[in-house]
Amino acid sequence: MTATHRNRSRAFASAAEPSYSDATETPYRFVQGEFTITVVSDGFITVPIDIVAPEGSEYERAEILRRTGDTRAGLVESKTNIPIIRRGSDLIIVDIGSGDKYQPSDGRLSGNLKTSGIDTGAITKVVFTHAHPDHVWGTLTESGDLRFPNATYYVGAAEWDFWMDPNYRNSMPAAVHEFARGAQRDLGAVRDRLVMLRPGDDIVTGLRALDTAGHTPGHLSLEMAGGEGLIITADAATNEVFSFQHPTARFGYDAIPDLAIRNRARLIERAATDRTKLLGYHWTYPGVGFAEPDGDGYRYVPA
Repeated sequence: MTATHRNRSRAFASAAEPSYSDATETPYRFVQGEFTITVVSDGFITVPIDIVAPEGSEYERAEILRRTGDTRAGLVESKTNIPIIRRGSDLIIVDIGSGDKYQPSDGRLSGNLKTSGIDTGAITKVVFTHAHPDHVWGTLTESGDLRFPNATYYVGAAEWDFWMDPNYRNSMPAAVHEFARGAQRDLGAVRDRLVMLRPGDDIVTGLRALDTAGHTPGHLSLEMAGGEGLIITADAATNEVFSFQHPTARFGYDAIPDLAIRNRARLIERAATDRTKLLGYHWTYPGVGFAEPDGDGYRYVPA
């Protein structure tokens, strides 16, 4: 995110902030096999339409903004849906938002956890799908303590290797240096309680890491057993309109575009064919639904 984008996002989010309260009253809960999932919101972030749909037509961009953003500002409101998963004695959170460090319209997680009756001290496992700000910058509280002090932390080994590169100022574009500094701060803070994941590894029985690299070099989604199955997509498919209509189109923040496209297209095709339930990080709250064939592409249908 450039400084210009960050400033535009803050100005827009400050004006729009009171409108987003989906997750503060009645949290969305459902059962998936042996798991109970509660979706809690961290708020939303804003993303320019030219990042969300750089290859979209003028009509498609207008439709994306009408459905998921603000047509005047040209910004998409990307909601932040965080699943809390209970299985037996484990209480697992998948990504943790950005705390007070990114945009003023996000950072709502702690308050919404309290509203949902979830104690941060009861979280046993934190799973990072990748280390972008809106997924890991909530690791530390304003006072510098761990937000989830009793948890074991999980991250993809390839993701760790990428962001923790001590030579990142030379190996990464300047545009992501701020992201790298934040990732090193937060991943470094949990170094002594970290478990490295590789695709196919189980977090607990029935919940395993799925390779969806491309958005970042080590991006993981999570596959959950039970019922028709569930895939927690994280940022493998970022927008509920364009990512489904055109899964082979570029998304502006993908680090390895060709790889991201292959994994996104494979994931959506599989979900549509197998009728697998999906949970998307940035889709309209609670972000739970299905992919259905629609013309040459697909459409997202909320559950």
